[in-house]
Amino acid sequence: MIKKLRRRFILIMLVSIALVLGVMMSAINIANYHSVNVRADEKISVIADNGGTFPKKDGEKADSKPLDDKKPDRKMSPEAPFDTRYFTVKLSDDNSIISVNTGMIAAVSTEKAVNYTNQLSSNNKTNGFIDNYKYTLVDTDDGKMYIFLDCEREFSTFYNFLVVSILASVGGIIFVYLLVLVFSKIVFKPVAESYEKQKRFITDASHEIKTPLTIIDTSAEIIEMQNGESEWSESIKNQVKRLSALTEKLVFLSRMDEEGTRLTMLDFSISDAVYEVTQGFQSVTNSQEKTLTADIEKDLSYCGDESTIRQLVSLLLDNAMKYSDDNGKIAISLKSNGKGRVITVTNSVEKIERGKHDELFERFYRADSSRNSQTGGHGIGLSVVKAIANAHKGKAACFSEDENSITFKITL
Repeated sequence: MIKKLRRRFILIMLVSIALVLGVMMSAINIANYHSVNVRADEKISVIADNGGTFPKKDGEKADSKPLDDKKPDRKMSPEAPFDTRYFTVKLSDDNSIISVNTGMIAAVSTEKAVNYTNQLSSNNKTNGFIDNYKYTLVDTDDGKMYIFLDCEREFSTFYNFLVVSILASVGGIIFVYLLVLVFSKIVFKPVAESYEKQKRFITDASHEIKTPLTIIDTSAEIIEMQNGESEWSESIKNQVKRLSALTEKLVFLSRMDEEGTRLTMLDFSISDAVYEVTQGFQSVTNSQEKTLTADIEKDLSYCGDESTIRQLVSLLLDNAMKYSDDNGKIAISLKSNGKGRVITVTNSVEKIERGKHDELFERFYRADSSRNSQTGGHGIGLSVVKAIANAHKGKAACFSEDENSITFKITL
């Protein structure tokens, strides 16, 4: 159990760190991508404002003519005119190519620029990316113009940072995993020691209790032989049975919690097992004027520990017997669910809240303490049911659908 708790702790830590790193790195890379787009748009706007050319310096066109004073002032790096690679293609209103300017880029020929333009104009594309070039269609005095800006260097930097951030995140998660793996062992050591002491105490105490219980039970029988049966001797024997059952269940739960506990998993007829256990309760239900119905699918086999499965069914039926209302109805079913098996036990109750009631599987949980004293329950039988289901890699669930009945569903 401690190992399972430790693994769960490590998993939660890693998932949390992975989510935090994922959000952080995603935000940074999205911001970088947005920055690349913004800078590209600014340069394209400058080129568009200057009739398809990049100014040599602030306020001056490539042909040394002053800029239009109505255009907004965009501050650019002094190196921008020298490291900006772009080309432009002017079009007429009917999308015929008027001129191509590839003087500011060496990687694109006139033919390639024409192919790009024809591809975009035929699809009515006005802005976006084609290969490593960001393009925008702007209106001019004599038609239209496509401006293509080379963003290869910017995207290369962006992708390099993206790869580095991913590798750094993965490396960070692995490093944190190693640290948590080491330090979690230290953190959980006192908990493991305390848990081991608790299990040892339960086992030792249970063995110690068995001896005086046996003596008390024997003494009660001798008293009855000498003085005859009485309500007091009968009460002593009943309480001895209750304590004996409780100690056995505590020892069973303690053993089931141990990581090394292995059940004997063999193929057996689960249909026969459930049927035989159910038949054993028929006389009890009749004596209490309750109704027990069974819907057991025939010829179902299951690979598991037969004795504990029988114990599971017995505990569920015993619980239904104790806590069903007067003249109550109890139903048990066994159905196949693909390769799995589903055991369902339903009993009527006076009143219960609709919805899930998985808290009933908690140890020593008592929904109604006054009734427990009358029924003889001690709040641990359903914990044993859940432990057996978990040991078979199954699930235990409890719920009410109509407020007048409660259902225990075991999926194996």
